[in-house]
Amino acid sequence: MKRALRQLEQAIAHASDYATWREASEEHDRLSGAEDWKEIDRSPYYDYELIRNRLAQIRQARERGDVNKLVFHLHEGLHGNLGNISNPMLYRFSRVGTKRLIEHYLAEVSTALNYLCDNEFEEFPFKDKLDFFETTGQAFGQSCLMLSGGAALGLFHIGVCKALWEQGLLPSVISGSSAGSIIASVVGSHDDSEMQCKLQPENLYLEAFRYIGWTGILRGTPVLDGDHLEACLEENIPDLTFEEAYRKTGREINITVSPYDRHQHARLLNWRTSPNVLIRKATLASCAIPGIYPPVNLWAKNLEGEKVPYIPGRKFVDGSIKDDLPIRRLARLYGVNHSIVSQTNPHIVPFLPRASDRSRTLPVLTDWLVRNVAMNLRYGVELAQSRVHSNDLGLMLDKAKSVLSQNYVGDINLIPPRQPLSLLKVLANPTVDDVRNYIRTGERTTWPSMDMVRNSTSISRTFHTCIQRLDKLEAEKLQRLRLVSEQGNRLSAQ
Repeated sequence: MKRALRQLEQAIAHASDYATWREASEEHDRLSGAEDWKEIDRSPYYDYELIRNRLAQIRQARERGDVNKLVFHLHEGLHGNLGNISNPMLYRFSRVGTKRLIEHYLAEVSTALNYLCDNEFEEFPFKDKLDFFETTGQAFGQSCLMLSGGAALGLFHIGVCKALWEQGLLPSVISGSSAGSIIASVVGSHDDSEMQCKLQPENLYLEAFRYIGWTGILRGTPVLDGDHLEACLEENIPDLTFEEAYRKTGREINITVSPYDRHQHARLLNWRTSPNVLIRKATLASCAIPGIYPPVNLWAKNLEGEKVPYIPGRKFVDGSIKDDLPIRRLARLYGVNHSIVSQTNPHIVPFLPRASDRSRTLPVLTDWLVRNVAMNLRYGVELAQSRVHSNDLGLMLDKAKSVLSQNYVGDINLIPPRQPLSLLKVLANPTVDDVRNYIRTGERTTWPSMDMVRNSTSISRTFHTCIQRLDKLEAEKLQRLRLVSEQGNRLSAQ
């Protein structure tokens, strides 16, 4: 038995694709006894009695065709983490999946929602149905994918996006800061027919770094060539505004930029808040690490489609400085209440626990130590700020305080394995083989979390597809009404 498990672990570690990885992982669960664990409802990590009762209520109402009771149960009882079913601990005892009760509950809710969406009921007219799906779906919320900064290490995000997209699990709301903004822009400006080709290592142009000279730091001039970075972005990102990209792909990309001056607030750029801003310029600004790249002016298209300055006189820099993971603003704009984070910031990654860390003692102690060190550093920065009068130095301290104050994790965290030598490549142009390795690492890191992502997003994805179908049906009904009205008008005129 132990030998068979070791062989399966080797197969899992060297799997070339998700299907192979999953097949070996399922066999490992069977031999290790994890499958038996899944069949037992009881667990201290979630309210299994609540989920069991909710499942019975929804299933019974659906099978009896009691639409009013089914709508009542769904409307009153759907919550994003009902009974703590999204608890990451529920995914630590098996290679794939979790408790069968949780999976059956999620499947039943999706079945019930599709049943209500796709059938006509006298006691549940179309208008009531549309209102139910819109209000309940909005209250339930949705998931987002947030891609952190990390310079060249951010290429890991490509593998994360590729793995999620291939399984139909890539959220439509995606944010990116600094290096993450490049990957978010690539994904958000290419539709599904282009994605498979674009995410291949050979089709990504990543010559982003060209040194001007480190001696420039002493003179206050940039170390790297901003024009060279902009040329790199032009090779990977179409010349689109945020709104144009959204209309093309349906993906709502968000790019964070930080103000260059001391008394301005960070901005989250997207098709809702800044529809006419050019994505390339927003990405360039989000990548402008202070002291490394020069600050950037944003540009937009006016009503005539001409390119003009956006907020003239204001310059912006690296988005991860002020708001690496803008969860609060995404919650306000899109109703996001669940986040998937791909984190590659080199000053954060070494201290974060991995999903593969089975023992909770070390991650808890590490988290406590990091929080205490950050708190003391933040206090020291605040003292320094109160004694500094120079605007430039004050700006640097303000940015340092922002870095120390942020939260760098989400509900599901995808973090690359610890590789100390990778720090040597932070500001180095990657080769095609480097890119291939980054992508493969991102994919391998995502595979063990795939079922947690699938389960955590299943209800919100069902709401999304149901609302799409209802909107299409409503548009068809309105079109038929217009045709009938026009025909009636023509008859009256005759």
